[in-house]
Amino acid sequence: MVTISEKRLNEIFGGMLGKRIAVVGDLMLDRYIWGNVSRISPEAPVPIVDMEQEQMRLGGAANVAMNIKSLGGNPMLVGVIGEDNSGRQLVELLRESDFKTDGIATDNSRPTTVKTRVIANNQHVVRIDREQKSDISQEIQKLLLNHIRKNIKSIDGIIIEDYNKGVIVKNLIGEVISIANENQKIITVDPKFNNFFEYKNITVIKPNRKEAEEAMGIRLKTDEDILIAGKTLIEKLHVKNVLLTRGEHGMSLFESDGKISHMPTKALTVSDVSGAGDTVISTLTMALAGGSTIKEAATLANFAGGIVCGYAGIVPIKLDELKKTILNDNDHQS
Repeated sequence: MVTISEKRLNEIFGGMLGKRIAVVGDLMLDRYIWGNVSRISPEAPVPIVDMEQEQMRLGGAANVAMNIKSLGGNPMLVGVIGEDNSGRQLVELLRESDFKTDGIATDNSRPTTVKTRVIANNQHVVRIDREQKSDISQEIQKLLLNHIRKNIKSIDGIIIEDYNKGVIVKNLIGEVISIANENQKIITVDPKFNNFFEYKNITVIKPNRKEAEEAMGIRLKTDEDILIAGKTLIEKLHVKNVLLTRGEHGMSLFESDGKISHMPTKALTVSDVSGAGDTVISTLTMALAGGSTIKEAATLANFAGGIVCGYAGIVPIKLDELKKTILNDNDHQS
């Protein structure tokens, strides 16, 4: 990890302002039911939640876009919704946040992905998912790719946000990477298992430990295992950087020139890890677009991920809170 001075922090944050980042991935509607538990059901040994509040939020790739916006950027969403009430609610939330929706295709053959979380006494009780994971059609793929090609000159970077919900398919991945590289754009990826080894020749791939284990078919128990995994991914994928997130053990950054950096976690309290990965990939990409080095970007992303873990539910990172936290940490280090 590197120490970033206030002057340098201001330079990076200033460079981030107004950067246009395309977010290509699985859009979701996050539904929250908040309440309290005071008794156990007589019907089964489960808590009875007295509902106090219901809330709809942007989830999945849309949460990545929220993080980009809160960091001073200009997100361009590229994804799919169903022709249903949940899709309409998602579009309404996007418009309320001043996001353009012309990169979002409607597919009447699948529902909009909805995750319903029940949170009682600030504890995550249960999550209910409504989704369809089959691959999107070639026709829908074409619509998404045409939107990216049409806007590529005005884009500063691309994030592929893959949740294995069927939008990020093999052909789409190859085309998006080709478009990005042909136009010398930053391209970062938050991968999942299905297409893990399709993400070649990109700027950064950011798997978590579980994703890396599933893709590589090995257990990452020791520091030596982590080193082998990082180096193997650099070689297999021909990527510039691998940022392996390791939960309570922080992050490990592997660069194509052989440099390796380990960063301890900056999460002081952990209320909910939901959405932390979205915050990390958003902060990382925005920092790179703002002119940071990869080590500076990873450091900012590590702090940002730690901050949002302290909140119940999915919330975007706030620029002023990120800056304050980093400067406070600098004071404690000096």
